[in-house]
Amino acid sequence: MEIKLTYTTPDRQVVQRLQKALDCHPVIAGLLADKGITTVDEARFFLNPDYSRLSNPFELKDMDKAVARIHTAVRNKEKILIFGDFDADGVTATAMLYQFLSLVEADLSWYVPHRTNEGYSLQLPHIEMAVSMDVDLIITVDCGIGSHDAVQAAAEEDIDIIITDHHEPDTTIPKAFAVINPKQADCSACLEYLAGVGVAFYLIMGLRKVFRDNGIWKQFPEPQLSEYLDLFTIGTIGDMVPLVQDNRVLCVAGMKRIRMGLRPALVSMAHTSRIDMDKLDSDDISFKIVPRLNAAGRLSHARICVSHLTCPAPAQTETTAILLDELNRKRQLIEKEIVEDIERRIASDPSILKNRLIVLWDSKWEASVLGIAASRLARTHICPVVLLNSKDDIAKGSCRSINQINIHQLLSETRDLLETFGGHAMAAGLSVRKENLTRLKPALTEILASICTDKDFKPVKKIDAVIKIADITPELIRQIDLLRPFGTGNPEPVFLMENLWVTSSIIIGGCHRKMTLRDQSEEHQVEALHFNLADTTGLPEFFPKLMVTLRADRFKQNRVQVIVQNM
Repeated sequence: MEIKLTYTTPDRQVVQRLQKALDCHPVIAGLLADKGITTVDEARFFLNPDYSRLSNPFELKDMDKAVARIHTAVRNKEKILIFGDFDADGVTATAMLYQFLSLVEADLSWYVPHRTNEGYSLQLPHIEMAVSMDVDLIITVDCGIGSHDAVQAAAEEDIDIIITDHHEPDTTIPKAFAVINPKQADCSACLEYLAGVGVAFYLIMGLRKVFRDNGIWKQFPEPQLSEYLDLFTIGTIGDMVPLVQDNRVLCVAGMKRIRMGLRPALVSMAHTSRIDMDKLDSDDISFKIVPRLNAAGRLSHARICVSHLTCPAPAQTETTAILLDELNRKRQLIEKEIVEDIERRIASDPSILKNRLIVLWDSKWEASVLGIAASRLARTHICPVVLLNSKDDIAKGSCRSINQINIHQLLSETRDLLETFGGHAMAAGLSVRKENLTRLKPALTEILASICTDKDFKPVKKIDAVIKIADITPELIRQIDLLRPFGTGNPEPVFLMENLWVTSSIIIGGCHRKMTLRDQSEEHQVEALHFNLADTTGLPEFFPKLMVTLRADRFKQNRVQVIVQNM
């Protein structure tokens, strides 16, 4: 399938101004300008972010009410229950708030529901549980914005609820004591990019000030907020929210915190994942740490992760890290089997791809891994994917989307067929009665056709700059590293190289190609790696165009790795 390459030429005067003031490589100045950074002050802050420009937590709607209520609960020794979600964002947020409130000896407990047995977010049975525990205050993290019935039931039992969430709200908001969600229409904090753990972090920022104003820190040591930035970073990168503005500032500091190896749980996970803590980057978090945290919630219980992240004993965290590694391996196998099953169906019945939308269900599929399988299929077939487990009367599943197609909007417009749904523009969960399954694809297809055109389904790859072999130096890589961490909203730069000859090429590891490339002048050459080839036959001799990313070699100092991207 042909990939459309896009390239925007940044303003030449802006690039020259930034290059001169920062004394940086012109490629770096161009990358900054392409991000909309046009002043020297903005550029310096992006390359060397600090806490000076962080948003005021009290700009979030209901923050003042929430922190005052929590302070009262702490002072009066009321029973507080932290209720979290079962993904990496949710467990890091739960662990963070629990550790912070433990410092002031709050009467505290936490709870994360079982993904399969209980489902997502705060529900009526959880209120019954809270009543049996004599809970006075429930604080949700990374969930709750759709829990209308549970909030109403809690009010009838005289239990206050503070919702902290970042998921898309419905047209009405639950009537909780306080609702902190930057996506609320009447919230003017401009923090819509926060993950659930980010909203929890801002709650901690507000609490720390209120506790200071009320003399709490005269009784207990006042913590540094940096102590929680490792959890903030894991949850933020794990939930794939934009790494911009405050998220970027805090993740830069959080990466440094993680590399210091101060949290035994992360040290243990780095060991089982074969990560060098000193060189850990956002890819290690996205592809090694986060999947292991998510695997517990998918195949066992996410409470394992909260206990793991808050455990101070290295020996115990080593044992749990091994368990998480085993669960992740099992998850990978289950996911692979589901994807292979679906690909076989598509091969035998191409009409499944009709209307550029995949909607499938099966009673044998493990519901907890359908989101990951849907992501892989959406990337392969360049279309939205909806997968459901139909074992019970109400089928449950996950959706993933592509490009700018808002899957949450699609679900919202078919709500009459759904029992529940929720999530984001690119990823969502849903439940559907079995009798409505056959009606779901036609309904989604009709809406999709009304809002999308052909261009919405074409794979697009943005080129950040055109470079030559002579441009590739250790100094350029050092400057590229200043743009990290990479992720949603701040992707790793992709460069275009043209007219390259292959002087040597070998296959390594059965599916990777190692090449030596030279330019037309024959004066410059560089080694390049192309990972996970679908076809290793037919070694190339010439590349008219090649997309690459550039990284420092982790094992050899002052050496550059050129990583070839699929075209």
